[in-house]
Amino acid sequence: MADDYLVRIGKLIRDARQHRGWTQSQLAEALNTSQSAVNRIERGNQNISLEMIARIGEALDSEIVSLGYSGPMHLRVVGGRRLSGAIDVKTSKNACVALLCASLLNKGRTVLRRVARIEEVYRLLEVLNSIGVRTRWINDGTDLEIVPPAELDMEAIDAEAAVRTRSIIMFLGPLLHRMDRFRLPYAGGCDLGTRTIEPHMIALRRFGLDVAATEGHYHAVVDRTVRPNRPIVLTERGDTVTENALLAAARHDGVTVIRNASSNYMVQDLCFFLEALGVRVEGIGTTTLTVHGMPVIDADVDYSPSEDPVEAMSLLAAAVVTESELTVRRVPIEFLEIELAVLEEMGLDHDRTPEYFADNGRTRLVDLTVRPSKLEAPIDKIHPMPFPGLNIDNVPFFAAIAASAQGQTLIHDWVYDNRAIYLTDLNRLGGRLQLLDPHRVLVEGPTRWRAAEMMCPPALRPAVVVLLAMMAAEGTSVLRNVYVINRGYEDLAERLNSIGAQIEIFRDI
Repeated sequence: MADDYLVRIGKLIRDARQHRGWTQSQLAEALNTSQSAVNRIERGNQNISLEMIARIGEALDSEIVSLGYSGPMHLRVVGGRRLSGAIDVKTSKNACVALLCASLLNKGRTVLRRVARIEEVYRLLEVLNSIGVRTRWINDGTDLEIVPPAELDMEAIDAEAAVRTRSIIMFLGPLLHRMDRFRLPYAGGCDLGTRTIEPHMIALRRFGLDVAATEGHYHAVVDRTVRPNRPIVLTERGDTVTENALLAAARHDGVTVIRNASSNYMVQDLCFFLEALGVRVEGIGTTTLTVHGMPVIDADVDYSPSEDPVEAMSLLAAAVVTESELTVRRVPIEFLEIELAVLEEMGLDHDRTPEYFADNGRTRLVDLTVRPSKLEAPIDKIHPMPFPGLNIDNVPFFAAIAASAQGQTLIHDWVYDNRAIYLTDLNRLGGRLQLLDPHRVLVEGPTRWRAAEMMCPPALRPAVVVLLAMMAAEGTSVLRNVYVINRGYEDLAERLNSIGAQIEIFRDI
């Protein structure tokens, strides 16, 4: 029994390593051990402690085991079933994460309505709790109350949770107004780290923030004599970069102009929240934001983040690949118009209700009904652009949709270095995807999906795309270690089951 346990653990570690694209030597270096030791672990020939399993999981950003449970979560999918009925879109993951960071600006009580109960939010709450912020779920667990302390205890920060959120960098904007020196953990070796940090620094240096990254931490020092005296021009029209600049500007005693700003959904939700705090923001929805900051923000605020356009796209894609008629309710249409225009060109049969407002009173929603359609590959390639272009997080769903269409579709994911590679996991399920380079994949359709057992890709959206293909494949598939899906989706399996899917959650260790 013990040997069988070690073999299963070793297989999970090997699969997680291979999905990350690491060699045994690279994993050994991250663990400060030898390649031969890693080889023995993966073959089940070496006893391994829970501490070592946790270290391996952290290095690979993969939940090898979950303490307090019987093991990592897997999904067993009985495919080939049609979906039907209606399903509501949940609130935006990315907006909720930004608003949790923004709560650090406020001395008063913040209540966020219908917060997404996902792993990314849980990790961020662990970080906030560790530095003294009181949080509690209220109203039968649907809403979240946040009360900050007079002083934050940054020395007590939960480093493990901070590293796993990938959102810790958005603490920089609020914290620079609260203390002259502080440090934050960062995910050492993260593929996106060097790409992400410099655009943030270019914006935040204008507020006197200087950051040095050493020994697994961002070491921050604030010079109070430095103030933005001209418009801040972002070198990257990124969502989190824009959010960090907004968070810094919100408590700057003066007017800050931010140019080349993202106008995406989570940025707009953050702007609406700042207005609820009393901060005036001009130009919401454009690439130039003018922020009239307040040096002290002390307000009891109640805010409802809007629905998630990427989850809406996930549900629409589920209907398309399973050839189902499905109504997706509470779709933030402003942030899906390009995607729907492409799908219309491909032949999607759908209709929508008149627009109505989200609970924040600002975001426009519709209910969309999708019907089985004979799709043709689009003439042009599928590629993301900053809003109002096709959303970067929606690109992977077009891999499954294109695999259901007649003809060849070129998908160009130019932003991320590795994500297009993960889309080729669909080939395990009968797809015909050819990787042209790390950014481009050629999809041939239509596809006769077939069941398979496989490890969950380590990227959130490609992982969901694999799940959708399994739902379309006749037979029983298994998707192992789905922690990454739980980072971004609340109760996804149960909700898909409510509209006709057959997905079982199980653990085997």
